[in-house]
Amino acid sequence: MCRQHREADTTGSSLDISKGRQVLPKNVKPLHYDLTLEPNFENFTYEGTVVIELDVVEDTKSISLNTLELDIHSTKITSGDTTVTSSPTLSFDEDSQTTKIEFNDTIPAGRKATLTQRFTGTLNDKMAGFYRSSYKGADGKDAYLATTQMEATDARRAFPCFDEPALKATYTVTLIADEKMTCLSNMDVASEKAIEAASSGPKRKAVTFNKTPLMSTYLLAFIVGELKVYETNEFRVPVRVFCTPDKEIEHSHFSAKLGAQTLKFYEEQFDSKFPLPKMDMVAIPDFAAGAMENWGLVTYRVVDLLLDEKNSSASTKQRIAEVVQHELAHQWFGNLVTMDFWDGLWLNEGFATWMSWYSCNIFYPEWNVWQSYVTDNLQSALGLDSLRSSHPIEVPVKRADEINQIFDAISYSKGSCVIRMISKYLGEDVFMEGIRRYLKKHAYGNTQTEDLWAALSDASGKDVERVADIWTKNIGFPVVTVTENTKDSTIHVKQNRFLRTADVKPEEDKTLFPVILGLRTKDGINEDLTLNDREADFKVPDLDFYKINADHSGIYRTSYTPRRLAKLGENAKAGLLTVEDRAGMIADAGALSAAGYSKTSGLLSLVKSFDAEPDFVVWDELTARIGAIRSAWIFESQEKKDALRTFQRDLVAKKSHELGWEFKSDDGHIEQQFKALLFGAAASAGDEKTKAAAFEMFERFTSGDRSALHPNLRSSVYAVVLRYGGTKEYDALVHEYTTAATSDERNAALRSLGRAQSPELIQRTLAYSLSPQVKEQDVYLPLAGLRAHKEGIEAFWAWMKENWETLRKKMPPSFTLLGSTVSMATSGFTKQEQLEDVEAFFKERSTKGFDRNLAQSIDAVRAKIGWLERDGKDVEDWLKAEKYLK
Repeated sequence: MCRQHREADTTGSSLDISKGRQVLPKNVKPLHYDLTLEPNFENFTYEGTVVIELDVVEDTKSISLNTLELDIHSTKITSGDTTVTSSPTLSFDEDSQTTKIEFNDTIPAGRKATLTQRFTGTLNDKMAGFYRSSYKGADGKDAYLATTQMEATDARRAFPCFDEPALKATYTVTLIADEKMTCLSNMDVASEKAIEAASSGPKRKAVTFNKTPLMSTYLLAFIVGELKVYETNEFRVPVRVFCTPDKEIEHSHFSAKLGAQTLKFYEEQFDSKFPLPKMDMVAIPDFAAGAMENWGLVTYRVVDLLLDEKNSSASTKQRIAEVVQHELAHQWFGNLVTMDFWDGLWLNEGFATWMSWYSCNIFYPEWNVWQSYVTDNLQSALGLDSLRSSHPIEVPVKRADEINQIFDAISYSKGSCVIRMISKYLGEDVFMEGIRRYLKKHAYGNTQTEDLWAALSDASGKDVERVADIWTKNIGFPVVTVTENTKDSTIHVKQNRFLRTADVKPEEDKTLFPVILGLRTKDGINEDLTLNDREADFKVPDLDFYKINADHSGIYRTSYTPRRLAKLGENAKAGLLTVEDRAGMIADAGALSAAGYSKTSGLLSLVKSFDAEPDFVVWDELTARIGAIRSAWIFESQEKKDALRTFQRDLVAKKSHELGWEFKSDDGHIEQQFKALLFGAAASAGDEKTKAAAFEMFERFTSGDRSALHPNLRSSVYAVVLRYGGTKEYDALVHEYTTAATSDERNAALRSLGRAQSPELIQRTLAYSLSPQVKEQDVYLPLAGLRAHKEGIEAFWAWMKENWETLRKKMPPSFTLLGSTVSMATSGFTKQEQLEDVEAFFKERSTKGFDRNLAQSIDAVRAKIGWLERDGKDVEDWLKAEKYLK
């Protein structure tokens, strides 16, 4: 959503209006920052001095730059040997987060100027800017480090700066700290000198780092704290992993080795040397996102960097591999070449997401990651983009407070799906050649999306912009409806906008996407067929077997006739469809039934016909689609809910028993996940054999035999014992959360708490999420499980309303956590009166900073209301016919 602003908001202020954006005036341009910071862990403040060398582009009597929550003590401006002013007029605009510095003498264009400011900042607890993060010291008391998170617009919280991606400059950073502290920044150390300290205080040092390359403010980083380090020299420059003293440094080995291998691989793929003298990766105890790609100093959540290989699940290992490879892809795509403004965020995130899967597939071919891409990234993208309140991949961003809301499945997942689609359209070798040309041409500069299309067109000789632009500049995607003409062996395909709410208006259905059909027949795949118009006919060699969107690399849903869908089910059993085809077909059928294109009874029959399916990824999608139906029916009668649960149990239990839940040393990565998926699905649906196994494992585990519970089953077992157990199991998991050795183990326990369904335990979970035991970065974890049952959904929403002001203070709207929590608390509803309650509550309150999250949640609820109205009776009749309901 783009906010409308009155002219008065910016007239005479320190902002310029360019392309509808609120940006800094262009009268001066930063060239170099000399930044000195001295954090104080006693009172959580820091003293700072910044000296900014400026190029004066226009005659100027004022300089505007970004500041937020900084106390500026002195300001001096010089030009050459002349002091222009040492006592200028400063005015702060809270709305635009800018300070305007006005002075009497004009600095003429073409001159250089220097701005020097001394200031005090707060080492805040908001996980933004220059902030503090805590961990337990050896004495059991809280210990602290100071770290940074600048993206998107929080460098201005750390120091006065020109906080826009296109205003690249170089930086020289100096950190002043106790001698025992580790000091890190983007570059390697240039010098370190002792500082005379007060006689009673600890010895101090000033660490100065070498000058950075040209880079954007959001990529600057610095850390001060007591840290352990593991270093590998398997790459051309040192690769180091740091963690706090309470963590096991051995758990850094996997990421360090993978980081070194990945940097080497990317240098070869991009034909571009990593330009910094070292690569540091740091596990931060308090971190709002998953990781941040600061150039040469990548920061991570602990759980996304450190891996206890002996005690972690296969899915945890894969997650860490993807995150590390994602952040290291950014070192080129985002850091070396940067989008010119935040509406190009997808250029960074979409490519890094695709590149992490691409490299994961090269490094770990046995993981078959492109198969799971269809059930992971593609479905995530299509799910969010099927809401009216979605946004284009390239979304217009005008203000700082709008930026955080676009770090979502559109920028990341749909962005990466467009990249994947184009890479398949061009061929991966040609695509990578285009990427090499793009990086070489724009190194150390800023780009727009058109620059990427131009490089890919140059490499391929194809008009990439014509195909790709429509996908990035327009909201949504089509559903392609397929009908057949047996007389001349043709198919008729027609595209229309797809909305989950099933209420597309004519004015919303004007975009015609270039739909790459990817027609699969017995002769192979025809990649040359594209639907550029509303509808068209295409010849098919044999109507006995065909499928469009082979391997689901296209960003659309396909609607077949019920007869063709049944035939595709037979084709699947005959081995004519790939894993991606089978999983994608089920996903499409699920989405189309939810939106009213087909009956849910048809989806249930299709799912049931896959009971002999041999592949993990397809089962992952099957269980997800049953889960979606059960979630939409969560406020229906207990009889109907029990019937759907029994259907799930009948579908998965036999396969789960067949695979078993014992793990052998030679079990493959996918086999481990397969066993875990089906065990959890069977036990949670009430299968007595797996349920009993879960309780037996948990009993042994809590009695001290930690080997009794395999890491792959940890989350499932916790969910089952809380679903069917009581206070005893709940207390045991609270104890596990507070005492477990790794963040992975702790998170699994914390995430499960919401599964408990008794009113008393639900209230404990809600209270616990705001207790001192739970870090603010993890507030949402215990709440997540509450969405699994209607009692939890109702209690969560009532609690949010009651504690709204507390939550706003704990999770300021400018950060993503509040928006995520609002989505979790509201999106589980399925009734009109529930929706009206949500709308009435927020009508009286400001939704600034999470308005997009709320709109998407409301759309999702509306979609479920419509689904139930259309297919409530249809599902009931199917359950009766299949003897699941009397």
